[in-house]
Amino acid sequence: MNDIAERVHELYWDKDYNCAKTMLLCLGEAFDVRLEVQTLQAATGMHGAGRFRAQCGLVEGALMFIGILGAAYGLSNKETASHCYRFAEAFTARFDSLVCRDLRPGGFQPSDPPHACESLTVEAVQFAVDFMKSLPKA
Repeated sequence: MNDIAERVHELYWDKDYNCAKTMLLCLGEAFDVRLEVQTLQAATGMHGAGRFRAQCGLVEGALMFIGILGAAYGLSNKETASHCYRFAEAFTARFDSLVCRDLRPGGFQPSDPPHACESLTVEAVQFAVDFMKSLPKA
């Protein structure tokens, strides 16, 4: 992926994708992993649990991708789950929370500019790419 910011902008503004789907697509491109349509469909309501402001879709998309990449790398379910834990721990250390209501304190208001989390998404995608580069292959 040449420019994460450009790709995030395109997925948000041209496709109107949410943060989880955007994270999955960016990671798939970064690691040359083709994502199934069903996987992307599953991410439809994962932007804070459908705007409920629960766990952030950026985290959920990255955790889903760790599962996909772990399987591609031949890791066991236990190893993959351990990497998910490490990611959640590292994400919290970097961004102070895993929760949408903390990362987006104003919630989702009709007066919000479109794609208010775009800059956070760019940072989170780069963070996830860097993290996943360290995943071992079995």
